[in-house]
Amino acid sequence: MSELFGTLSDGTPVHRWTLERGGVRVRVLSYGGIVQSVEVPDREGRTADVVLGFPGLDGYLAHPEPYLGALIGRYANRIAGGRFPLDGVTYALEQNDGPNSLHGGARGFDKRVWEVEPAGHGLRLSRVSPHGEEGFPGRLAVTVTYTLDASGALRIAYEAVTDAPTVVNLTSHGYWNLSGSGHAGGHELRLAASRYTPVDAGLIPTGALADVTGSRFDFRTPRKTGSGYDHNFVLDKGVTETAEEVAELYDPASGRVLTVATTEPGLQLYTADQLGGRFAPGGGIALETQHFPDSPNHPDFPSTLLRPGGVFRSETVYGLSVR
Repeated sequence: MSELFGTLSDGTPVHRWTLERGGVRVRVLSYGGIVQSVEVPDREGRTADVVLGFPGLDGYLAHPEPYLGALIGRYANRIAGGRFPLDGVTYALEQNDGPNSLHGGARGFDKRVWEVEPAGHGLRLSRVSPHGEEGFPGRLAVTVTYTLDASGALRIAYEAVTDAPTVVNLTSHGYWNLSGSGHAGGHELRLAASRYTPVDAGLIPTGALADVTGSRFDFRTPRKTGSGYDHNFVLDKGVTETAEEVAELYDPASGRVLTVATTEPGLQLYTADQLGGRFAPGGGIALETQHFPDSPNHPDFPSTLLRPGGVFRSETVYGLSVR
Protein backbone atom coordinates (compact mmCIF):
# COMPACT_ATOMS: atom_id res chain seq x y z
CA MET A 1 0.00 0.00 0.00
CA SER A 2 1.11 3.59 -0.50
CA GLU A 3 0.45 6.92 1.20
CA LEU A 4 1.48 10.53 0.74
CA PHE A 5 4.65 11.11 2.80
CA GLY A 6 5.30 14.76 1.98
CA THR A 7 5.81 17.32 -0.76
CA LEU A 8 8.99 18.86 -2.15
CA SER A 9 9.37 22.63 -2.44
CA ASP A 10 8.45 22.47 -6.15
CA GLY A 11 5.19 20.67 -5.34
CA THR A 12 6.35 17.17 -6.29
CA PRO A 13 4.62 14.61 -4.06
CA VAL A 14 6.64 11.95 -2.25
CA HIS A 15 4.93 8.65 -1.43
CA ARG A 16 5.70 5.95 1.08
CA TRP A 17 5.10 2.31 0.23
CA THR A 18 4.73 -0.47 2.78
CA LEU A 19 5.71 -4.10 2.15
CA GLU A 20 4.90 -6.82 4.67
CA ARG A 21 5.69 -10.54 4.47
CA GLY A 22 7.31 -13.27 6.54
CA GLY A 23 7.01 -11.25 9.75
CA VAL A 24 8.95 -8.30 8.29
CA ARG A 25 7.57 -4.84 7.46
CA VAL A 26 9.57 -2.56 5.14
CA ARG A 27 8.75 1.03 4.21
CA VAL A 28 10.21 2.59 1.05
CA LEU A 29 10.03 6.21 -0.16
CA SER A 30 9.75 7.36 -3.76
CA TYR A 31 12.23 10.09 -2.81
CA GLY A 32 15.72 8.64 -3.13
CA GLY A 33 14.39 5.09 -3.16
CA ILE A 34 14.97 5.32 0.59
CA VAL A 35 14.38 2.32 2.82
CA GLN A 36 12.89 4.29 5.69
CA SER A 37 12.30 1.40 8.09
CA VAL A 38 12.64 -2.36 8.50
CA GLU A 39 10.62 -3.76 11.40
CA VAL A 40 11.43 -7.27 12.65
CA PRO A 41 10.93 -9.23 15.91
CA ASP A 42 13.73 -10.16 18.31
CA ARG A 43 14.19 -13.59 19.91
CA GLU A 44 11.37 -12.75 22.38
CA GLY A 45 8.99 -11.68 19.62
CA ARG A 46 9.32 -7.95 20.33
CA THR A 47 9.33 -5.85 17.16
CA ALA A 48 11.69 -2.95 16.50
CA ASP A 49 12.87 -0.88 13.55
CA VAL A 50 16.43 -2.01 12.74
CA VAL A 51 17.47 0.65 10.19
CA LEU A 52 18.07 4.35 10.81
CA GLY A 53 15.54 6.70 9.26
CA PHE A 54 13.71 9.98 9.78
CA PRO A 55 9.99 10.02 10.66
CA GLY A 56 9.20 12.70 8.09
CA LEU A 57 10.41 13.99 4.71
CA ASP A 58 11.81 17.18 6.28
CA GLY A 59 14.50 15.14 8.07
CA TYR A 60 15.84 13.72 4.82
CA LEU A 61 15.79 17.11 3.11
CA ALA A 62 17.54 18.87 5.99
CA HIS A 63 20.14 16.15 6.57
CA PRO A 64 21.00 14.55 3.21
CA GLU A 65 24.66 13.69 3.78
CA PRO A 66 24.24 10.51 5.85
CA TYR A 67 22.38 9.05 2.81
CA LEU A 68 20.12 7.20 5.25
CA GLY A 69 18.70 4.13 3.51
CA ALA A 70 19.03 5.69 0.05
CA LEU A 71 19.67 4.31 -3.42
CA ILE A 72 23.13 5.46 -4.47
CA GLY A 73 24.21 6.23 -8.04
CA ARG A 74 25.36 6.82 -10.59
CA TYR A 75 28.54 5.82 -8.84
CA ALA A 76 28.54 4.60 -5.24
CA ASN A 77 31.52 5.68 -3.14
CA ARG A 78 34.31 7.98 -4.35
CA ILE A 79 35.96 8.89 -7.63
CA ALA A 80 39.30 10.66 -7.11
CA GLY A 81 39.47 14.27 -8.19
CA GLY A 82 35.99 14.00 -9.65
CA ARG A 83 37.56 12.81 -12.91
CA PHE A 84 37.97 9.59 -14.87
CA PRO A 85 39.13 8.63 -18.38
CA LEU A 86 36.98 6.68 -20.83
CA ASP A 87 37.80 5.97 -24.48
CA GLY A 88 40.33 8.80 -24.62
CA VAL A 89 38.06 11.39 -23.00
CA THR A 90 38.43 12.62 -19.42
CA TYR A 91 35.08 13.30 -17.78
CA ALA A 92 34.76 15.90 -15.00
CA LEU A 93 32.18 15.11 -12.32
CA GLU A 94 30.51 17.09 -9.56
CA GLN A 95 33.05 17.44 -6.70
CA ASN A 96 30.99 17.13 -3.53
CA ASP A 97 33.53 15.54 -1.16
CA GLY A 98 36.47 17.91 -1.14
CA PRO A 99 38.14 17.41 -4.53
CA ASN A 100 36.38 14.07 -5.06
CA SER A 101 33.00 12.90 -6.32
CA LEU A 102 30.99 10.97 -3.73
CA HIS A 103 27.87 8.82 -4.25
CA GLY A 104 27.03 10.28 -7.65
CA GLY A 105 27.52 13.97 -6.88
CA ALA A 106 25.59 16.71 -5.12
CA ARG A 107 22.27 15.52 -6.62
CA GLY A 108 22.75 11.81 -7.04
CA PHE A 109 20.05 9.15 -7.18
CA ASP A 110 19.45 9.61 -3.45
CA LYS A 111 17.94 13.08 -4.08
CA ARG A 112 15.69 12.20 -7.02
CA VAL A 113 12.04 11.18 -7.04
CA TRP A 114 11.60 7.73 -8.58
CA GLU A 115 8.65 6.28 -10.42
CA VAL A 116 7.25 3.44 -8.28
CA GLU A 117 4.86 0.62 -9.16
CA PRO A 118 3.89 -2.62 -7.41
CA ALA A 119 5.71 -5.73 -8.66
CA GLY A 120 4.55 -9.02 -7.16
CA HIS A 121 5.62 -9.06 -3.51
CA GLY A 122 7.60 -5.89 -4.00
CA LEU A 123 8.12 -2.58 -5.77
CA ARG A 124 9.75 -1.58 -9.04
CA LEU A 125 11.47 1.82 -8.99
CA SER A 126 12.65 3.45 -12.20
CA ARG A 127 14.13 6.67 -13.53
CA VAL A 128 16.19 7.92 -16.45
CA SER A 129 19.40 9.76 -15.65
CA PRO A 130 20.03 12.09 -18.62
CA HIS A 131 23.37 12.41 -20.36
CA GLY A 132 25.59 14.80 -18.40
CA GLU A 133 23.78 14.46 -15.07
CA GLU A 134 26.40 15.32 -12.41
CA GLY A 135 28.96 15.05 -15.26
CA PHE A 136 28.41 11.37 -16.15
CA PRO A 137 28.19 10.48 -19.84
CA GLY A 138 25.29 8.62 -21.44
CA ARG A 139 21.55 8.45 -20.91
CA LEU A 140 21.17 5.80 -18.20
CA ALA A 141 17.83 4.04 -17.72
CA VAL A 142 17.72 2.42 -14.27
CA THR A 143 15.32 -0.04 -12.66
CA VAL A 144 15.61 -1.14 -9.03
CA THR A 145 13.28 -3.80 -7.62
CA TYR A 146 12.65 -4.30 -3.91
CA THR A 147 11.13 -7.67 -3.06
CA LEU A 148 10.21 -9.35 0.22
CA ASP A 149 10.45 -13.13 -0.15
CA ALA A 150 8.45 -15.67 1.87
CA SER A 151 11.05 -15.70 4.67
CA GLY A 152 11.00 -11.91 4.99
CA ALA A 153 14.37 -11.40 3.26
CA LEU A 154 14.71 -8.06 1.45
CA ARG A 155 16.00 -8.56 -2.09
CA ILE A 156 17.27 -5.55 -4.06
CA ALA A 157 17.87 -6.09 -7.78
CA TYR A 158 19.47 -3.38 -9.93
CA GLU A 159 19.43 -3.09 -13.72
CA ALA A 160 20.65 -0.34 -16.05
CA VAL A 161 21.23 0.30 -19.76
CA THR A 162 22.95 3.19 -21.50
CA ASP A 163 23.10 4.81 -24.93
CA ALA A 164 26.79 5.79 -24.58
CA PRO A 165 29.82 4.36 -22.76
CA THR A 166 29.65 5.19 -19.05
CA VAL A 167 30.47 3.86 -15.58
CA VAL A 168 27.91 2.48 -13.13
CA ASN A 169 28.13 1.43 -9.47
CA LEU A 170 24.86 1.18 -7.53
CA THR A 171 24.13 0.33 -3.89
CA SER A 172 21.74 0.82 -0.98
CA HIS A 173 23.04 2.92 1.91
CA GLY A 174 21.13 1.46 4.85
CA TYR A 175 22.41 1.81 8.42
CA TRP A 176 21.61 -1.26 10.50
CA ASN A 177 21.13 -1.34 14.24
CA LEU A 178 19.75 -4.74 15.15
CA SER A 179 19.05 -3.63 18.73
CA GLY A 180 16.70 -0.95 17.45
CA SER A 181 18.49 1.78 19.45
CA GLY A 182 21.76 2.68 21.14
CA HIS A 183 25.30 2.09 19.87
CA ALA A 184 25.83 -0.63 17.26
CA GLY A 185 29.52 -1.22 17.97
CA GLY A 186 28.71 -4.32 20.03
CA HIS A 187 27.29 -6.13 17.01
CA GLU A 188 29.38 -9.08 15.87
CA LEU A 189 30.40 -9.15 12.20
CA ARG A 190 31.59 -11.99 10.03
CA LEU A 191 32.87 -11.01 6.59
CA ALA A 192 34.16 -13.36 3.87
CA ALA A 193 36.99 -11.06 2.81
CA SER A 194 40.70 -11.91 3.00
CA ARG A 195 41.73 -8.53 1.58
CA TYR A 196 40.70 -4.88 1.65
CA THR A 197 41.60 -1.73 -0.29
CA PRO A 198 43.80 0.64 1.79
CA VAL A 199 43.00 4.32 1.32
CA ASP A 200 44.75 7.68 1.54
CA ALA A 201 43.68 10.62 3.72
CA GLY A 202 40.83 11.38 1.31
CA LEU A 203 39.53 7.78 1.51
CA ILE A 204 40.68 7.09 -2.06
CA PRO A 205 42.13 3.59 -2.67
CA THR A 206 45.87 3.46 -3.10
CA GLY A 207 45.49 0.65 -5.63
CA ALA A 208 46.83 -2.06 -3.30
CA LEU A 209 44.84 -5.08 -2.15
CA ALA A 210 46.07 -5.69 1.39
CA ASP A 211 45.88 -8.96 3.33
CA VAL A 212 43.68 -8.65 6.43
CA THR A 213 45.59 -11.31 8.39
CA GLY A 214 46.68 -10.05 11.81
CA SER A 215 45.00 -6.68 11.33
CA ARG A 216 41.86 -4.94 12.60
CA PHE A 217 40.35 -5.62 9.16
CA ASP A 218 40.12 -9.36 9.72
CA PHE A 219 36.45 -10.27 10.22
CA ARG A 220 36.70 -13.77 8.82
CA THR A 221 35.95 -14.98 12.34
CA PRO A 222 33.01 -13.11 13.93
CA ARG A 223 33.94 -10.28 16.27
CA LYS A 224 32.60 -6.93 17.44
CA THR A 225 32.77 -4.16 14.86
CA GLY A 226 33.70 -1.38 17.26
CA SER A 227 34.35 1.87 15.40
CA GLY A 228 36.74 3.51 12.95
CA TYR A 229 35.78 1.80 9.70
CA ASP A 230 34.94 3.36 6.33
CA HIS A 231 36.68 0.82 4.10
CA ASN A 232 36.00 -1.39 1.12
CA PHE A 233 36.54 -5.11 1.63
CA VAL A 234 37.51 -7.36 -1.29
CA LEU A 235 35.05 -10.23 -1.14
CA ASP A 236 36.70 -13.63 -1.62
CA LYS A 237 34.04 -14.78 -4.08
CA GLY A 238 34.56 -11.91 -6.56
CA VAL A 239 31.85 -11.00 -9.08
CA THR A 240 29.20 -13.74 -9.32
CA GLU A 241 26.13 -14.37 -11.49
CA THR A 242 23.94 -15.09 -8.45
CA ALA A 243 23.99 -13.60 -4.96
CA GLU A 244 26.26 -15.48 -2.53
CA GLU A 245 26.37 -14.92 1.23
CA VAL A 246 29.33 -12.75 2.23
CA ALA A 247 28.47 -11.28 5.63
CA GLU A 248 26.61 -11.86 8.87
CA LEU A 249 25.83 -9.25 11.50
CA TYR A 250 24.62 -10.48 14.90
CA ASP A 251 23.29 -8.61 17.92
CA PRO A 252 23.75 -10.77 21.04
CA ALA A 253 21.34 -8.62 23.06
CA SER A 254 18.29 -9.06 20.81
CA GLY A 255 19.27 -12.24 19.01
CA ARG A 256 18.62 -10.61 15.62
CA VAL A 257 20.78 -11.76 12.72
CA LEU A 258 21.32 -9.98 9.41
CA THR A 259 22.90 -11.89 6.53
CA VAL A 260 24.11 -10.22 3.32
CA ALA A 261 24.33 -12.05 0.00
CA THR A 262 25.40 -10.28 -3.19
CA THR A 263 26.69 -10.57 -6.73
CA GLU A 264 29.09 -7.68 -6.12
CA PRO A 265 32.88 -8.02 -5.56
CA GLY A 266 33.16 -5.51 -2.70
CA LEU A 267 31.50 -4.38 0.51
CA GLN A 268 31.97 -1.05 2.26
CA LEU A 269 31.93 -1.32 6.04
CA TYR A 270 31.07 2.05 7.57
CA THR A 271 30.64 2.26 11.34
CA ALA A 272 28.95 5.68 11.09
CA ASP A 273 31.39 7.52 13.33
CA GLN A 274 30.43 10.82 11.68
CA LEU A 275 26.71 10.67 12.45
CA GLY A 276 25.24 13.42 14.59
CA GLY A 277 22.03 15.18 15.55
CA ARG A 278 19.15 12.73 15.79
CA PHE A 279 21.53 9.78 15.40
CA ALA A 280 24.56 9.41 17.64
CA PRO A 281 27.95 8.44 16.18
CA GLY A 282 28.11 4.68 15.90
CA GLY A 283 24.33 4.38 15.97
CA GLY A 284 24.27 2.16 12.89
CA ILE A 285 26.44 0.03 10.64
CA ALA A 286 26.40 0.37 6.85
CA LEU A 287 27.18 -2.72 4.78
CA GLU A 288 27.21 -1.34 1.23
CA THR A 289 27.64 -3.95 -1.49
CA GLN A 290 29.50 -2.44 -4.42
CA HIS A 291 32.29 -2.42 -6.96
CA PHE A 292 35.43 -0.84 -5.53
CA PRO A 293 35.77 2.92 -4.93
CA ASP A 294 37.53 4.83 -7.73
CA SER A 295 37.47 1.79 -10.04
CA PRO A 296 37.37 3.95 -13.22
CA ASN A 297 40.87 5.19 -12.29
CA HIS A 298 42.22 1.70 -11.40
CA PRO A 299 42.27 -0.60 -14.45
CA ASP A 300 43.24 -3.55 -12.25
CA PHE A 301 40.02 -3.30 -10.22
CA PRO A 302 36.86 -5.09 -11.41
CA SER A 303 35.43 -2.94 -14.20
CA THR A 304 32.41 -0.65 -13.79
CA LEU A 305 32.26 0.13 -17.51
CA LEU A 306 28.88 -0.15 -19.23
CA ARG A 307 28.53 0.17 -23.00
CA PRO A 308 25.48 0.42 -25.26
CA GLY A 309 24.00 -3.02 -25.84
CA GLY A 310 25.16 -4.24 -22.43
CA VAL A 311 23.10 -4.51 -19.26
CA PHE A 312 24.29 -3.70 -15.76
CA ARG A 313 22.84 -6.20 -13.30
CA SER A 314 23.43 -6.57 -9.58
CA GLU A 315 21.56 -8.15 -6.70
CA THR A 316 21.86 -8.00 -2.93
CA VAL A 317 19.75 -9.93 -0.42
CA TYR A 318 19.37 -8.94 3.24
CA GLY A 319 18.17 -11.92 5.28
CA LEU A 320 16.70 -11.37 8.74
CA SER A 321 16.32 -13.99 11.46
CA VAL A 322 16.97 -14.62 15.18
CA ARG A 323 18.98 -17.03 17.28
